[in-house]
Amino acid sequence: MRPSAHSRYWRTFAYAGCLLLLGCGDTHSAPAPGPSAATSRVPSDGRPLHPRDGGAALRIPGLGPATQAQIGPETQQALVVTGESGANTATAELYTREQPAGWHRTAGPWRARNAVRGWTGAHRVGDLRTPIGVFRIGDAGGLLPNPGTRLPYDQDEEFDEPGVGYYGEPLAGSFDHVVAIDYNRRSGFSPLDKVRPLGLEKGGGVWVHVDHGGPTKGCIALPRPQLSQLLRQLDPRRRPVIVMGPATELRR
Repeated sequence: MRPSAHSRYWRTFAYAGCLLLLGCGDTHSAPAPGPSAATSRVPSDGRPLHPRDGGAALRIPGLGPATQAQIGPETQQALVVTGESGANTATAELYTREQPAGWHRTAGPWRARNAVRGWTGAHRVGDLRTPIGVFRIGDAGGLLPNPGTRLPYDQDEEFDEPGVGYYGEPLAGSFDHVVAIDYNRRSGFSPLDKVRPLGLEKGGGVWVHVDHGGPTKGCIALPRPQLSQLLRQLDPRRRPVIVMGPATELRR
């Protein structure tokens, strides 16, 4: 592996022969740290405040108390990706928390894709499902130069992917830009890092990457313009996380 001049990371060479596509869902790292005592604020007429209506709320819409509690008090940005339990298409929205008002939507909704077989709360390598949970997103990279993100960014030729997807669509360009999801990986390393703290059988290499026109092996995919916008909006000082899973699970 040739280190990039743009890389801010120590790079591991373990499992260097793995195909990069396995990174898109060869894939539950520990959830984002620290529960918060989040409760919904309700206005005088009894309706919960709703960021989509221009208000702010102490709880992100669609997230139940158990899910919201996994978002630590230090986190001020959350990318919420949700859909139906067996579906491989989803919706993504970026929320920002401002004090003292609470959470409000700052981007989206965007169309998104997840794994070909939907979602799972107990991911195993090769199951072709996207893990459910709340995970840190703090490291980025890609085949192309940094599009303006403040996240640490590793530009490297290893992000090239010449294969085809489940509909026969070309995968070229899928990894032009990626955001690593901290499922079974080490925070603070390139998305290309192959170390799997929970073991290889739990998979890894779950990313947010460019939509190639079909479902993924385990990653989340966004259209190129929306992914570029997300990269520019994510701020490491806000300790961003991704909250992902079927709507029924996230409502818990």
